[in-house]
Amino acid sequence: MTETTTKLNELKNIPPSETRMPEISPGFGSLQSFELMQRAAKLLITSTLVPAAYRANDDKKGPNPNALANCVVALNMSHRMNADPLMVMQNLYVVEGRPSWSSQWIIAAINGCGRFSPLRFEIKELGEKSVEYISTFWENREKKTKTFTEKIKDKVCVAWAIEKGTGERIESPPVSIEMAVREGWYSKNGSKWKTMDEVMLRYRTASFFGKLYAPELLMGLQTVEEINDARVIDATPDGYGGYSVDINSLKSDEQESASSAETEGVDKETGEIINTESNSDKKIEKEKTDIKPEVIQAKNDEPSPEEQEKIKKQLIDEANKEQAPRAARSRQNFDLE
Repeated sequence: MTETTTKLNELKNIPPSETRMPEISPGFGSLQSFELMQRAAKLLITSTLVPAAYRANDDKKGPNPNALANCVVALNMSHRMNADPLMVMQNLYVVEGRPSWSSQWIIAAINGCGRFSPLRFEIKELGEKSVEYISTFWENREKKTKTFTEKIKDKVCVAWAIEKGTGERIESPPVSIEMAVREGWYSKNGSKWKTMDEVMLRYRTASFFGKLYAPELLMGLQTVEEINDARVIDATPDGYGGYSVDINSLKSDEQESASSAETEGVDKETGEIINTESNSDKKIEKEKTDIKPEVIQAKNDEPSPEEQEKIKKQLIDEANKEQAPRAARSRQNFDLE
């Protein structure tokens, strides 16, 4: 009797079908996982707390057709890293299509992974010195290099932590201001190495530490500062979750060489014209030298307009003389008839 009552109660209280479904996590592994991730992404793109790159609509830029796809990628990365999606979105930057982490995120990820003690930094001052570095530029359609000298107050920084599993102190490769100068980071336009050298030293050593001892946290991505330092063009934050680039830095080598050729003969510092011949005169002289001799002779043999008029009159007179006898013969034949 008791068993029958229990079965009847089970039949009356049937659990919903959702409880019997297998657990599904967002991802690309199955159709259900992909649909679940898209549902979560559609929720996030309508939020005003996510950066502009993940919003469906922006007050200043209007609709963003890439918002859903960006959210899906960020959700996939957060799932693989077992991190909060909003935290990933707020620390993932895109520079010319290349995702990169903020340096603060890398330090926080290393401190929170549980494998190391909190990350610490050692900075030593090495005194003033002059460092030579090589700069590459274009001049008259030729790629040239020039050596410059930068006077700096050198410092070196090392990031270190204690590995909890072994108790060993592990360190990052040292990074110095001299290295920044030789690598070209220091001399870039708007470089923070000149104004915030100790902060940049800590950020760079933290990135090196993460790449060596916890590469799974970075997932192969660089920091924003590394991408900006390594790029040939200068990228600056636009305030809407992305980066803007100076149009002059996007010019190709041919355009740069062409512009340098156009300004040839002009003092770049004062703007004074230092050549005596104008560009138009040079162009005319060049065209003259390019004309073949037979073309010049043909042009010289051409009669002037006055001579052409005389020749025209002579031809008309000759034609009239030829027509006169014919007209006389025709009148004579008419009289005979």
